[in-house]
Amino acid sequence: MQPSSSRRPGRAPSAPRTGAGEVRIIGGQWKRTRLPVADRPGLRPTPDRVRETLFNWLGQDLSGWRCIDAFAGTGALGFEAASRGAASVRMVESDAALVAQLQAIRSRLDAQSVTVQRGDGVQALKACPARSMDLVLLDPPFASDLFAPALAAGAAALADTGWLYLEAPQAWDDAQLAPLGLQRHRHLRAGAVHAHLLRAIRLTLAGAPAGPAA
Repeated sequence: MQPSSSRRPGRAPSAPRTGAGEVRIIGGQWKRTRLPVADRPGLRPTPDRVRETLFNWLGQDLSGWRCIDAFAGTGALGFEAASRGAASVRMVESDAALVAQLQAIRSRLDAQSVTVQRGDGVQALKACPARSMDLVLLDPPFASDLFAPALAAGAAALADTGWLYLEAPQAWDDAQLAPLGLQRHRHLRAGAVHAHLLRAIRLTLAGAPAGPAA
């Protein structure tokens, strides 16, 4: 997830300090690979238990999937998807030091399906072609106001058989999601984290197939 820190104009970004912890890739070709968690304000990687549940929901094989991790942070979600066979995983992160760390991990793993870019997650979602993504991963900073715009942009980018994952500090119900074009499929609470698996409302209205295994 992307940290919500501010910097003085003109100052070069500081390198992330190591030793703040690590997370592990749960499954796939890089199973048990450790990913560093940098010491950055607001950085909060998705817990192992939550990621394991998410990919149980999605199914273990993501072969051919097109994914975007719009607030990449440690890269735990995006690298997990790539480890399970996703054809393309686009990681977007605004913190320059974290971008460098993601690029280093990509090189170490030789993760050819992964691309890393520095940028704004919401704008990156808006730039995606309509209905082009099989999996949209959203884990904005909890203290931010990015949830609604990210969800709306993610819904537009979502393929007709795709899934959107949302991690938030509170539960989102269908009444809140409907104006953004989404509905809740699964929900899990783990401590302060609410994990949601969402899909586009248009799937229900059109009677489209359920998409990837839930």
